Amino acid sequence: MVEQLKPHYSVAWIKKIAEVPQDAWDALALPLKTPFLEWEWLNILETSQSATAKTGWLPNHLTIWRDRTLIAAAPLYLKGHSYGEFVFDHQWAELAQRIGVEYYPKMLGMSPFTPVEGYRFLIAPGEDEEEITAMMVHEIDAFCLKHRISGCNFLYVDPEWRPVLERHGFTSWLHHSFIWKNVGFKTFDDYLTVFNANQRRNIKRERKAVEKAALRLQPLFGDEIPKSLFPLMYQFYADTCDKFGWWGSKYLTQGFFEGLHTHYRHRVLFFGAYSEQDNSQPVGMSFCLVKDDRLYGRYWGSFQEIDCLHFDACYYTPIEWAIAHGIQIFDPGAGGRHKKRRGFPATPNHSLHRFYNSRLAQILQHYISEVNELEQQEIDGINAELPFSQKGD
Repeated sequence: MVEQLKPHYSVAWIKKIAEVPQDAWDALALPLKTPFLEWEWLNILETSQSATAKTGWLPNHLTIWRDRTLIAAAPLYLKGHSYGEFVFDHQWAELAQRIGVEYYPKMLGMSPFTPVEGYRFLIAPGEDEEEITAMMVHEIDAFCLKHRISGCNFLYVDPEWRPVLERHGFTSWLHHSFIWKNVGFKTFDDYLTVFNANQRRNIKRERKAVEKAALRLQPLFGDEIPKSLFPLMYQFYADTCDKFGWWGSKYLTQGFFEGLHTHYRHRVLFFGAYSEQDNSQPVGMSFCLVKDDRLYGRYWGSFQEIDCLHFDACYYTPIEWAIAHGIQIFDPGAGGRHKKRRGFPATPNHSLHRFYNSRLAQILQHYISEVNELEQQEIDGINAELPFSQKGD
């Protein structure tokens, strides 16, 4: 259903991204730093039955048109739960229940299952960003109020976009990820110099353990990747998720991985661990994506318990590849227990929130400064304990 806004603007809420021509959507998405808002990535999530109403991710994308030209879009989902977001708002859901407010469904803006900074409205170059943003916020507010949606939440937002939405009344909630930055490294040995002597020895020992297991890590990028490795990557992913039981976060289907080969392998980078005895297929593998000077780690798995293979496949060999290929930022994925000791400092990111229930909105405004202050203290505490070299080490 299309509602006329102005003589030359119209808005359409769409139930699947395939309703928008790929070239029209990507004209807005390709200039962005993140790959995770591009048409193919989002479409594969939907067509593979990974992000659907059945899984609690009902696509409800907002599009703005001038005549037949798409000038703005927002990937949005109606959520019946909080799984797959990695911003843990369960305390808000519990609070809502205690005060008698229906928390679900909620409106969510992010790339499903992808805790990577970069979400923002997609607006065509040359358009009046403030005017279009105001129009989109108005449409989202009207939709949520009409359908009794508890709130609208944008996760892992582009830091340059955050102040734009704050001006429209959204509230920032501080979080952190673990991000590696290339500070002028030319070689892997340069990377090692940032650590204290003990951690340098530890990293060398961990890489040596993989060599002693008679394994070699092979990067495979884009068309170099055999088609057979995509369903195998799903098996590795599923096996890793199953090991964690309820907390395994197994959200993606095999069809998603197979769809990557057909439509999106130009951004895919695998690091396969091949045995010297049998190099027909890897015994373990990590899955990354590349766009311009940014590398993103997503999933990994191995059918064998091999000492330190996880560290090499997910951190060391990708860092080595990143240095060799001019990558400036490497986001290795969710979690931080292992990352903070391997050159990934805690790095702030933000989500943006608006509650339409006045009581929830008042509580959010009252406590968010304290919440953010505590989060900043945690970031500072993590980074104070990083095993980096001190003067004289």
